[in-house]
Amino acid sequence: MDLKGRVVLISGAAQGIGRACAKILAEQGADIGLFDLREQVIDTAQVVQELGRKAAWAIGDVSDPAQVRDGVEGIRRNLGHIDCLVNNAGIVNNIAPLAKMKDSAWEREIAVNLTGAFNMIRAVIEPMAEKGWGRIINMASSAARGGLLYQVGYAATKSALLGLTRNVTLEYARKGITCNAILPGLIGTENVLAMPPAIIDQAVLATPSRRIGKPEEVAHLVAFLCSDGAAFINGTEIDIDGGAHLNTIVLGSQKESQGRRGS
Repeated sequence: MDLKGRVVLISGAAQGIGRACAKILAEQGADIGLFDLREQVIDTAQVVQELGRKAAWAIGDVSDPAQVRDGVEGIRRNLGHIDCLVNNAGIVNNIAPLAKMKDSAWEREIAVNLTGAFNMIRAVIEPMAEKGWGRIINMASSAARGGLLYQVGYAATKSALLGLTRNVTLEYARKGITCNAILPGLIGTENVLAMPPAIIDQAVLATPSRRIGKPEEVAHLVAFLCSDGAAFINGTEIDIDGGAHLNTIVLGSQKESQGRRGS
């Protein structure tokens, strides 16, 4: 995949999948715009620059339309026209039973995970349409289809992202823009690797591939969707979860689980 001459904007780029996307896309020749609430986004920019590509960043909250507008405009001034958008910013640690979910927590999750993606798309899509070429990738989750226990906000917002993806395709496909959703399963980000080993073991045993995914594997899929080769893939939902979306019971022995924990 050759992304030379392209500018890719990534939200939630300070760590995890967002940082992996920045690295892989820079290796493919893209210049990278980075948007995140955390100052570690500057470290991601340094990774991009060490690969010989241009990087520009903005520190802001995707749920705030004004911060998005100003941040995207600053990145555009530094890098030029934005060709691709990767909506990766999201809250993943809002955990509570539905009946005990605080109003403020529910509203914040909607604001970041759903409205944040909408704000980012709105900031870039008309210039893409004027140019007649654009790529938008929304980072959803396997929870968008199957739900996630005690994470009603996360599951609901990731499901809503699928509807947003479809509507962007309906409105803008004729203008040369693709919009697709990626549904990762359990991926080995910093937050996931910090989970209790027993939870990770359970997830692995429920996955036909018998392992958790790597952020770089998601990033390679993003790179393909940003390329010319993905021009006719539009409005789709792509699972990247080692087969866990098949909703089958994948039997694993206690010995297998113990062996993994000791490896």
